[in-house]
Formats: sequence, structure tokens, C-alpha cells
Amino acid sequence: MSEPHILVVDDERDIRDPLAAYLGRNGLRVTKAENAAAARQVLAAHAIDLILLDIMMPGEDGLSLAGFVRATSGIPVILVTAKTEDMDRIVGLELGADDYVTKPFNPRELLARIKAVLRRADGSARPVHAPEAEAYGFGPWVLRTGERELRDSDGVALPLSSGEYNLLLAFVTHPKRVLTRDQLLDLSQGRELAAFERSIDNHISRLRRKIEEDPSDPKLIKTVWGGGYTLASEVRRL
Repeated sequence: MSEPHILVVDDERDIRDPLAAYLGRNGLRVTKAENAAAARQVLAAHAIDLILLDIMMPGEDGLSLAGFVRATSGIPVILVTAKTEDMDRIVGLELGADDYVTKPFNPRELLARIKAVLRRADGSARPVHAPEAEAYGFGPWVLRTGERELRDSDGVALPLSSGEYNLLLAFVTHPKRVLTRDQLLDLSQGRELAAFERSIDNHISRLRRKIEEDPSDPKLIKTVWGGGYTLASEVRRL
């Protein structure tokens, strides 16, 4: 198996270069970008497994780039923030960042966080085991487990991250049941792989933006106040 490909985006060369060298010595393939424009070029040309993204950069900042990445791909993002950027960090997490580290950071801790996020993205622990080639229809969507993909009513595949797929699989195999965040953690990715319980809320938010007609008024994945979430749609085995 080839080594994971990490994109390090930071305008400070004295952080970017030593970090890339350290990650390279520890079994990761690293590409560097000094700003968001360079990062976009890398993303268009290469298959990236994870992005280490500095928030404060001249020109387009890290939050804007994180929003673009989340809207167009399932690539995990770890934000790199300064201690004074608490609000930016919170906004980044709301955008769907998978984790964050604060400068100055310990390289060993950062490497551990990278490996943890990569394991989650890889879906290496999936307590819900669907048959190899099943199809679950709900609303206008069909989730195909053989291909691990979601298709719309026209048969067009919609990109899903591993976390989004695992969560959706948990819902279609437990339709019209209220599932707490704890249950969803256990069903979708395994508690030992969840760095923060908020990861469930992030995935729910991403899924709603992808599958709901109006994400602000969801009809498929509904919030049950004080309980958790439920897939309100009938599920058809196809």
C-alpha cells in the first residue's frame, strides 16, 4: 500500500519545510503549498489524502479554502491555528474540519492526530457490516453498498467521504429509529476512532447539505431534540 499523501499549506516557510521533512521521515508523502492558490493547483493535479491547513494566510485564508475543500471533496482537513484564533478555530470546526492543532505544536502529537484522522477517513473500523452488493432506496436517493456510493434519481453518483458513507449506512439499516450520538458513533465508525463527539454533528451537517432539498429544513435526516437523529424516510431494499 502506498504511503498517504499529505498536503501541507502554510505561508511560513520555517514551519512548512521542517514539518514536511518530519512527516516525510515518518512514512508520509508530503506536498507543500505556500498559499491557498498553490494548494488549489495541487488539489487539481494530485490525489490528496489529508490537508494540514494554516488558518491565517495572506490572500485567501485557510477557512475559505477549508470551505471549498469540504464542498467539493471528502478530503480530511486538520486546521493549524494560533492560540489567539479561538473563534476561527470554532468556525473551522463548524465548516467540517476533522481536527485542529495549536501553534506551537508537538510534531509527534500532530503525527498521531494525522494517523487518527486517516484511520477514520479510511473507515478501517466499521461496526455496521452491510452485504457486499445491497441497495437501499430512500427519498430520491439510492445507497449502493457494493460500490460504496450514493446515487440520485438520475443515477448520478454523489461523492461521499468514508465517514459520511458509514453514517448514512447506519441510518438506512436503522430507519425511523432515533439514534443517539453515542449509538451513531458506535454504528458508523467506532468509538475508539472518534476524536470528538462533534464529528457526528459535522457529518450530519455535511450529509444534509448534500441530500436535503433545503438543509435548513431537513425532511430526510431529522434532529430529535434531547435524543439524537433519525432517518425519517421509508427505506426500500432494491
